[in-house]
Amino acid sequence: MRRMGLAGLLILGLLAAPLAVWADEGSCIQCHAPQPGALGEPVALWRGSVHQGNGISCHGCHGGDPTLMSMEAMSPERGFLGAPEDSAVPSFCGRCHVGVEEDYRASAHGLALGEGGPQCVTCHGSHAVRVAGLDLINPQDCSRCHDYGRAGELRTAMEQTETLILALDAELKQLRRIGIAVEDWQGRLFALRNDFHRLFHSVDVDKVRRQTDTFQAKLAGMQDEVAELRAELNQRKWIGAGVVILLLAASGLFALLRQSYGRQENTE
Repeated sequence: MRRMGLAGLLILGLLAAPLAVWADEGSCIQCHAPQPGALGEPVALWRGSVHQGNGISCHGCHGGDPTLMSMEAMSPERGFLGAPEDSAVPSFCGRCHVGVEEDYRASAHGLALGEGGPQCVTCHGSHAVRVAGLDLINPQDCSRCHDYGRAGELRTAMEQTETLILALDAELKQLRRIGIAVEDWQGRLFALRNDFHRLFHSVDVDKVRRQTDTFQAKLAGMQDEVAELRAELNQRKWIGAGVVILLLAASGLFALLRQSYGRQENTE
């Protein structure tokens, strides 16, 4: 009976595993992943993307009902939107990236929309969505549409601030690993980084240069706060080390006194 019970639990576990995966990823992934060619390709591209990393699955962009394992999941009644036309991509992505869409539409890129100008997926990709960062500004990608010269100037103008952001982000992650509450700093850095990355979409070198000092001043303020915390932690560490040394010394002294007292009793 015991063996049958264990076997039953094992079978239930094996049956539940696919259901757990399905519940996590939704019916879109479960249906499309095994499909050949163009039907399955988006899933392979999506895995490892910044969207997957942030828990954004198919229905987050395309709508539909990920709880249904039927074609009804992709019905308009279930909010299914499908894939947008090229000219509608900025509005499609702008449902979440509101500020970015505003800066894009006012930029040289946005003003050329519908006339061969790039839109979101031109640089970021559609399913293998790449995180916003300086790596997106490179000769290979930018020269698909125009000379790299002005884009190179934009990257150079943004490099120092981006380096400071990445360094501060790494510092906060290190503090979090040792148990320090850094949620407030991380939230502020996230907002600052988003505002800074909006400048990417303005593709305006002069605007970047004008705003660089403002961003760097805010980063410097946060760095000073973190440095102050680091100094406090180091002070506590030295105080703790001093207390440990004093306790060890006291323990040693106590042992010597006890040993001396013991010898004195023996001689008597």
